[in-house]
Amino acid sequence: MSVKLFLMLTVISMTASATADKNVTTHKKEIIQKQIEKQMAREKKYAKEQRFYQGDEYDLKSKEIDPETLKDIKPIEPDYEHTNDWGAADNE
Repeated sequence: MSVKLFLMLTVISMTASATADKNVTTHKKEIIQKQIEKQMAREKKYAKEQRFYQGDEYDLKSKEIDPETLKDIKPIEPDYEHTNDWGAADNE
């Protein structure tokens, strides 16, 4: 009787152990799958950013400035004689 009980308990414990291992394996696979999905999202974001920074898809010629139009603009000279009336920049 005790041999049968021992065998039954052994079979039950082995089945429980196999089920637990299967659950752990399934859980690890789920974690790995989530990590893979996160990394794929990062790679997609990186590819999109690289496409933007390379500028291959953008036509920026309409935003270029003609150097001939800049000739009419007077350069702004700094006013070195300026004093700050409020005293915030005084070194006294």
